[in-house]
Amino acid sequence: MKISNVLVCLVGLGVMGWVSAQKPGFTRVALQSHELSVPGRMGVQARAEFDPGIFAGRHTHPGEELGYVLEGEFELRMDGQAPRVVKAGEAFMVPANTIHDALNIGSTKGKILATYFVEKGKPVATFVD
Repeated sequence: MKISNVLVCLVGLGVMGWVSAQKPGFTRVALQSHELSVPGRMGVQARAEFDPGIFAGRHTHPGEELGYVLEGEFELRMDGQAPRVVKAGEAFMVPANTIHDALNIGSTKGKILATYFVEKGKPVATFVD
């Protein structure tokens, strides 16, 4: 069964709103959104919080994601790459349109600061099978 666009960022006139059918144990909190100096691109920043043992869900972004682990320990899974562990204080990058997921492998709530450089007018995240 395909999960479609359960997380959508609506960007217009520099205002950001979030529509989210977030699953139990995972939340994404919008922090800011701004048009960039690169035409047609937006910078979007959010904090993702995961309970222990919770996945974000396989998804893509229409641009790069720069992530920084604020708290906890995660297994980052990107299609075409071996899974890797990222811990508090470590950073990672997900290339545009790459299917990926993250799992909180720690014993406490984990938090990631994510900054997206995405195409204006497209959903920030699109979930996939």
